[in-house]
This record gives sequence, C-alpha cells and structure tokens, in this order.
Amino acid sequence: MQELSTFKLIDRISTLVRSEERKKYTALGLQPIQGQIIDYLAQCNNMSDTPAAVAEYFGLTKGTVSQSLQVLERKGYIEKKPNEQDRRILHLRLSAAGESVLKEMQAYDIYHAAEQAIPKEQFDALNQALLSTLLVLQKSNNLKSFGVCYTCYYFSELDQHYQCDLMQQPLNQQDALKICREHVLFEGNVG
Repeated sequence: MQELSTFKLIDRISTLVRSEERKKYTALGLQPIQGQIIDYLAQCNNMSDTPAAVAEYFGLTKGTVSQSLQVLERKGYIEKKPNEQDRRILHLRLSAAGESVLKEMQAYDIYHAAEQAIPKEQFDALNQALLSTLLVLQKSNNLKSFGVCYTCYYFSELDQHYQCDLMQQPLNQQDALKICREHVLFEGNVG
C-alpha cells in the first residue's frame, strides 16, 4: 500500500506542476507543449535536436510536434537547419527570441520554494528514488532514457578530452551536460 500512496503523491505533484506550468506558458503566449519544447531544445545535444527526437521525448505524434514547431518558428523562437550530411534531417535550435523567452520561463520557476524547504539529504534520496522509478518505467516500456551525456555508457574521457564512442564524435564540456537521444545507461548506474 505504501507504494500506491507514493505514486498517488507523484500524480498529485504532477497535476499541481502542470497547472502552474499552464499559467506560466499562458502568460508568455504559449501552449504548454510549446514551452516544454523550448525547454527541451535548450537542454538537448545535436543528436537530439530533430523533430523526431522531440516527438519521441514527449511521446507525441510527429504531426502534433510538427504543428507546435510551426507555431514556434512563426513566432521566431526556433530555427530549422538541414543536416550537412543528410539534407532530409532538420536540426532545431533556439533563436535569440527563443533564448529570451526561455529566460522569461525560468523566471517563473515553481520548484525553488520546494527545493529550499527540503533538507539536501532528503532531496538527494528523493531524486535517486524518482530517477530509479523513471528508469524502470522507461525500461519496462522499451523507451529511450534521454539521459545526460556524461552518464552514458558510450561517454569516454581520454587525455582530458570527451568523446561519444557510439557516434565517434568529440564532445566539449557543454555537450557532456546535455540530454542525448542515444543515451545508454550503465546497468546499476542511476546517477
């Protein structure tokens, strides 16, 4: 029964967070998914900044994502750039206006008060438990983890240089902190 009440608490917290996010995005003239896409694009790497990756990350259809991307492009918040090797692949990035609206979104941070009210040790344990739960749900539903690059099985450091061994690409320090669609978590590693 303890587990059931825990998941009900997570559901209730999620409902409250979504309600506050709707208010935030409405104040900025955005639909929730549009704001979430802006936030995602600010956090993902160049292997994860395609319309297909956005659809996969949010569990939405390509059509739904396409409509949201069109609105964001019309508003001047995102730019599309064809891949140099395969012109059929489009990469998405935030424009200067998109970066500006991202900063406005961050000013509405609803998590700060909760983060300050919980002792660090409890917050760390909570974070670890939630991350473990997320990973179990992703694995049991055969979903990609979209984890941070430096926690990936294929991340390596050699002579103070980072590399993605899967893509055989060098990574800079900023890339190592970004979300990656190709992320593969070490078994037993949840941090």
